Amino acid sequence: MKALTDFRRRKTFPSATLESISNEHELSAQESSLTKIITYGVLQNMALCDFYISHYSTVDLKKIQPQVLDILRLSVYQIALMSKIPFSAAVDEGVKLATKKANPRAAKYVNAVLRKISQDAMNDCLPHINCETDFELLSIKYSHPEWLVRELASKLNLDEVEEVLRFNNNHRIPVIAQVNVLTTDTDTVIESLIAECVQAKKHKWLGDCIELTESGRIDHLTVFQRGYIYIQDVAARLVVIAANPKPGDYVIDGCAAPGGKSFAAAIMMRNDGYVLSCDVREEKIRQIDLNAERMGLQIVDTRLCDSSVLDTQIIEKADIVIADVPCSGFGVIRKKPDIRYKQNVDIEELRNIQKNILFNLSRYVKPGGTLVYSTCTMIDRENCDVINEFLSENNDFSLLAFDLPNIGEVSTGMITLWPHIYDIDGFFICKLKRSA
Repeated sequence: MKALTDFRRRKTFPSATLESISNEHELSAQESSLTKIITYGVLQNMALCDFYISHYSTVDLKKIQPQVLDILRLSVYQIALMSKIPFSAAVDEGVKLATKKANPRAAKYVNAVLRKISQDAMNDCLPHINCETDFELLSIKYSHPEWLVRELASKLNLDEVEEVLRFNNNHRIPVIAQVNVLTTDTDTVIESLIAECVQAKKHKWLGDCIELTESGRIDHLTVFQRGYIYIQDVAARLVVIAANPKPGDYVIDGCAAPGGKSFAAAIMMRNDGYVLSCDVREEKIRQIDLNAERMGLQIVDTRLCDSSVLDTQIIEKADIVIADVPCSGFGVIRKKPDIRYKQNVDIEELRNIQKNILFNLSRYVKPGGTLVYSTCTMIDRENCDVINEFLSENNDFSLLAFDLPNIGEVSTGMITLWPHIYDIDGFFICKLKRSA
């Protein structure tokens, strides 16, 4: 309830609120996991929850007190979309919350709505969604903005679009940890995690990668504190694999926070060479420094700078430049369901930022060096369109084929990683070579 309220009032990321609550009340890993599932579940399915509430409520959705609407959403999600919580428990907890947070009259209303919904859910006869278009239906069913549904449909057929949306609403999201192979190995890390009652298994196709479930506070784990792991999704790791840094290379990570790509590069380079990790936020730079020290990555150096502004000291210095630019983030909706509620996403403004950063960072690539561009979105206007515009104005760069595990050769030099196909975050990766 607090996480939803904070998000509604102040757009506070639910993860931050949940972490604070977990620490304050010393929740167990299981309690923290359930709290996250319910909170994220509501955000992932808010339009569908609102559809059910509207169907059963005698009060128009827009006239329901916001706090009461949050309570209804929490309860309806548990009734309609979760399988292990008894309907009676979801109803009772909703009524208790309404009594405590609102008033007895609101509690009576909440009780009436939830009992009607739970009755139909018990009889498996919840109402069907009827819409004029498939786009609108999918938008409500999976709680995605209709414009985004249409955007995806410009690249995929409707069945594939539904697969992407369904994937985004999967509330069982494992934490992905990469192993610091400079200090340990995957089996040793898994043994340590299991000893601390964390469910851990090797990733099915990416080496030195572990999936964690019900892990609780990652920074409390022994393997984290000893620098044996860092947290990074598979898709982000693939960006560095595409870049393919070697020992002795000079690498610039242009938009580095939270630092995973810099760490992955330093490990692939066997701690031999130089990785310049840049970001515009001072607190992020401090965090990168702390994590690099924790993992013993001496070649990672940080710099507080704006990657859209030229630094004349590093022109044509780098063997590899990684430009993981700011983007709409629609490839990571499953982890950050609040992204779907961004108002007035200005893709054109983002494109200008992306182009400025890409054009500027390209100046740091030495002749014969490589430039890797990536985003965590699947929207062409932020991806291949930006690359094509860059190439039309920079004839000393050309697309370069690369290999990825489980995917093989990307002969075109760029790829959109669709989450429903590869079971990873949605990403775009492009590799460019500067002529010698």
